[in-house]
Amino acid sequence: MAYDLEEQEQLDEFRAWWNKHGKLATRLVIAAAVAYGGWQGYQSWMNSKATAASTAYQTLVSTSLLDVDSKKAEQISKDAQAIEADYSMTPYAGRAALFAARALHEAKQSDAAEKQLRWALAEAKEPAIKQMAAVEIAGLQIERNALDDAKKTLSAIDDKGFDGIKNALLGDIYIANKQEKEAKEAYNKALQGLDPEGKLFYLTQQKLDALG
Repeated sequence: MAYDLEEQEQLDEFRAWWNKHGKLATRLVIAAAVAYGGWQGYQSWMNSKATAASTAYQTLVSTSLLDVDSKKAEQISKDAQAIEADYSMTPYAGRAALFAARALHEAKQSDAAEKQLRWALAEAKEPAIKQMAAVEIAGLQIERNALDDAKKTLSAIDDKGFDGIKNALLGDIYIANKQEKEAKEAYNKALQGLDPEGKLFYLTQQKLDALG
């Protein structure tokens, strides 16, 4: 095929460029293809992990927390720890830790419950699960009368969606410290952030009424 002068110059320029940069260009194309294939593989792996984690979590939470004894709580905790170990990159690990903590608390194993909650606080992928773990840690601290620790834990909760339950617990701390004025203020703030149809709203209102 014959080329005119301009086309021939363009071909010569391309050949010169290719001789200088061709190997680099080929490497870049191959690297991009490998990276894309790796990303696709990672996404597929993550999807399979999420599916398996969801199945394991649904099996876990199908267990009733009513009348949980020590043996049952320990099994729940063991199953939750397996989810935490195998699927820590998924949201289900944090949720499993929270569920296990509630089972352990029901079985009066508060130390083990707090251990699960602290795992969720540090490792959960969902901010709401971290905040709920902090709330429940504060509740355990109030139960064992570690009131200063509980206040410190609550002060770290910065999600406005948890203001209601946070202030309800602060009210309980003030009551324990015989600070009735501060308790009233905290309970009033709590009522502003709680669901009026919820059980915690009703209990908080009762506590406030009892203060007169």
